[in-house]
Amino acid sequence: MATAKQAADFLKNARDVYILSHVYPDGDTLGSAFALCRMLQKMGKRAKVLCEHTPSPRYAFLQEGILEEDFSPETVVCVDVADESLLGSRLQSRFGGKIHLCIDHHASNVEYAGLNWIDSRAAATAEMIWELLPLLEVQGDPQIAACIFTGITTDTGCFRYSSTTPRTYRIAADLMEQGAKAGEINRAMFDTKTRSLMEIERRATDSMEFFYEDRCAVMAVTLEMIRLSGAGEDDLEGLPAIPRQVEGVLAGVTLREKKPGEFKISVRAQAPLNAAELCAIYGGGGHDTAGGCSLSGSLQQVREKMLEAVGRHFREKGIL
Repeated sequence: MATAKQAADFLKNARDVYILSHVYPDGDTLGSAFALCRMLQKMGKRAKVLCEHTPSPRYAFLQEGILEEDFSPETVVCVDVADESLLGSRLQSRFGGKIHLCIDHHASNVEYAGLNWIDSRAAATAEMIWELLPLLEVQGDPQIAACIFTGITTDTGCFRYSSTTPRTYRIAADLMEQGAKAGEINRAMFDTKTRSLMEIERRATDSMEFFYEDRCAVMAVTLEMIRLSGAGEDDLEGLPAIPRQVEGVLAGVTLREKKPGEFKISVRAQAPLNAAELCAIYGGGGHDTAGGCSLSGSLQQVREKMLEAVGRHFREKGIL
């Protein structure tokens, strides 16, 4: 396992860098990628961010002012990507087995790169990018600070999740001093909703069912719900947080239909449960508080599989 210094030393010698983000990109993978891109460009290097899916317009500010150049990469870096499969089919087919450096905070990371800097103590991968600033001898600026702050605030639920540490707050304060407009970023990330988001939230919440003495909430997001609401990918990003918000719920499970017969499962858990361990039952992973996996079958079949897994995990933790 590499250290921050080893990652920084590698980047100092790197040339013509492609920075890859995971599919359905969130604030952490994008904030980390664009912050690193800006840092490398300030060092006089050519750098570019690639992602399988087009980011939501609300993240457009992250790439404002970045120099766009066409070049063939000599170096490929992944940020916030726990497994090559999370790059998406197009990027994985192009870069699979060719990743030089991985920077990630997921404990479930499979260490697929030539050099792997993994820090599961970090609340967000963006915290690790902040750590690179002095090691790369790059002077922070408002644009880099905004990117890193976005990654941290989105992955900590605006500093509400248990993954948030005193260090996280200290980094956030440093970023604000460097020019990150925390109020504006948090308002854009958490307090602004599209009409389609309101519609999909209403339909998904109506589907919610409770199990195991109301300590498990299961919510469905079907293709029909998405069609009727007009929701886009960005509208769906925050839905998995809803079931866990219910008082008394320890395991919030969201079953999102990706295509007929295939579901993406998102689990949000509270102690003593562990979302990553729960999702590992079906080959997934994640963090203590957030995890995911994929299942095939009908909605009812997938719901039953997840309830079986939740029940098993409850028993392992002595809850049932």
